[in-house]
Amino acid sequence: MELPDVQSERDVRNVYIDKVGVSDIIYPIVVLDKTNDYQNTVGKINMYVDLPKDFRGTHMSRFVEVLNAHMGKMTIQNMERILDDMKSKLNAEVSHLEVEFDYFVMRQAPISKISSYTPYKAKFISKKDKNFDFILEVIVPVHTLCPCSKEISERGAHNQRAKADISVRMNKIVWIEDLIDVAESSASAPLFTLLKREDEKYVTESAYDNPKFVEDIVRDISLKLERDERITWYNIRVTSYESIHPHNAYACHDQWKELAK
Repeated sequence: MELPDVQSERDVRNVYIDKVGVSDIIYPIVVLDKTNDYQNTVGKINMYVDLPKDFRGTHMSRFVEVLNAHMGKMTIQNMERILDDMKSKLNAEVSHLEVEFDYFVMRQAPISKISSYTPYKAKFISKKDKNFDFILEVIVPVHTLCPCSKEISERGAHNQRAKADISVRMNKIVWIEDLIDVAESSASAPLFTLLKREDEKYVTESAYDNPKFVEDIVRDISLKLERDERITWYNIRVTSYESIHPHNAYACHDQWKELAK
């Protein structure tokens, strides 16, 4: 007996839906690594397509079937193939694929040179209609020290962890590590998973010698991204988890580079 296809039943309410699909799929993935060629990690994946007004629903299983066919390989080229397969398999005009994952970079402590992994968050945001659109987002934890606190205090200055969220569109490959370096070099100091006493002294004093407001970090990141010819658009969001306030400090800047000229 053939089972009824309820999702394909005709809908008469005349409402087009922009995105339907599945979200928060936990799946093993492979991403490119600037140093080691590739890195195995775990992704949280959202997959959507548009739904014409005539169809009652979409077929959830087909999204996972497409994902399985590509074995979790998440490069820019392969993500476009996944989006094309989603459009084909689900008879859609527009497809969306979002992949969020942990990414690890081996870092050396500044003085002892002891190596340890530092974790970062990254996200691929892609869409395919007639054209393919891809955004790389990296969330980088950093260290900030308040310039005002340093200026007015006789004994030290308040400092805290912060995070820089950088999103970019590109015309050539921009590595996750590239954006990490931009963010860390724009903060008061980077963070390290493992520090010995001599490293801690160095990082603390470096931050004190390099105080930054969130506004300073956003502007310094912007200047670096402006000089990178691979990047066509960027969005920067910096949040400082203030150590002497119950709230955070925040700054944001969004720029299409061709419009800035």
